[in-house]
Amino acid sequence: MNISRRHFVKGLTKATAGIVALGSRSGLLAKSYSRVAGANERINVGVIGCGGMANDHMNALLEMKESDKVGITAICDVYTNRLDKAKELTQGRTFKEYRKLLESNDVDYVLIATPEHWHHQMTLDAIDAGKHIYVEKPMTHSIEQARAVTEKIAGTKLKLQVGVQGMSDESYETAHQMIQEGALGKVVMAHIDYSRNYVNDFWANKIDSDAKPGVNLDWDAWLGPAPKRPWDPRRYFQWRRYWDYSGGIATDLFIHRVTRIIKSVGLSFPDYVVATGGKWNFADSVAEIPDTFNMMLDYPEKMTVLLVSSMANDMPIRHVIRGHKATLEFIREGFTITPQEATNEAVISSTGEEEKDDQIFTYKKTGAEDITLHHRNLLGAIRENEPLKCDHTLGFYGVVACMMGVESFRRRKYLKWDTHGGKFIEN
Repeated sequence: MNISRRHFVKGLTKATAGIVALGSRSGLLAKSYSRVAGANERINVGVIGCGGMANDHMNALLEMKESDKVGITAICDVYTNRLDKAKELTQGRTFKEYRKLLESNDVDYVLIATPEHWHHQMTLDAIDAGKHIYVEKPMTHSIEQARAVTEKIAGTKLKLQVGVQGMSDESYETAHQMIQEGALGKVVMAHIDYSRNYVNDFWANKIDSDAKPGVNLDWDAWLGPAPKRPWDPRRYFQWRRYWDYSGGIATDLFIHRVTRIIKSVGLSFPDYVVATGGKWNFADSVAEIPDTFNMMLDYPEKMTVLLVSSMANDMPIRHVIRGHKATLEFIREGFTITPQEATNEAVISSTGEEEKDDQIFTYKKTGAEDITLHHRNLLGAIRENEPLKCDHTLGFYGVVACMMGVESFRRRKYLKWDTHGGKFIEN
């Protein structure tokens, strides 16, 4: 159909109004479980890993206790100091061995808030134990692990939510619908960033001098599947700086950004990935990971995704998806769509004169990048089979994108995704 952009945008406005109404209804349902058969049953959570991120989760879950009929019944950590503080906060039963927690009959789903190198095994064990799962991002520490988790969870009725909580902002679902309906024309590129500015060193978390392996901390258990190394408090408290336990900027920060683009455009696996960067500012840091990191991904949909990050300069760039006919920009309130001048369709005004339709479309979001909403979505999935905001499939796509970037950087190679083999190869 040959319709003007003005009429198209008006149509989109009506369509998105329906989406907002649906989103509001979903939010109502999430708060109205008591009116649904069987919804009065409390869902109990077991927390594995009681560090900084886990505390944000535990506080959110405690706030949801009455409104969402959820409770924390069990907690686990290899460091006694953290476990004791979590006990004081939640009153949950304590475990030092996570497999013992998984045996608990009063745990319905587990929150896995450990370093990345443990995500894979803990998730597989939780599936075997019949528990629903909220696993912090990234879903796993490698592509092979992500495939294993995806294959295993797909054969069950269990729900797995990956902790890219930005997906609970419905802007990306709405953007996806509008892009699919042609609002941007042919999408050719997206770029997005996640930068910070540290002073003396980056991600150098405070080291707790009370931690003593063999006394109040099980170092061997914490290492688990990672290479065996002598006790190093920096590796324990600053684990994001080491390749054994983290993908650095890619898996801690870019995973949030690239998942948004994947969801919005409707992407899956990239064709090619290349990454650049280094320790350009904090050259003397003991960190193994770079402080400046950039990735470019070419997708089979014939578009490029660019991700930019620095830990020494936090000036943001515009978060945009570029199409031949228009540009979508994500903003704090939602997103805008701005027509491209060169392909702006002419319309006939009421006076009979030809004029350009350069009206900017604005979408105001109703969701948010929010831990509470992300847990509430998982609860809705468990109780009512509500679609997950970041399921294992989306989690898999994010891991492939980010870990191909990590491997490209470490190998200094341009990598290609082998669709048939389900792995990357050096190009």
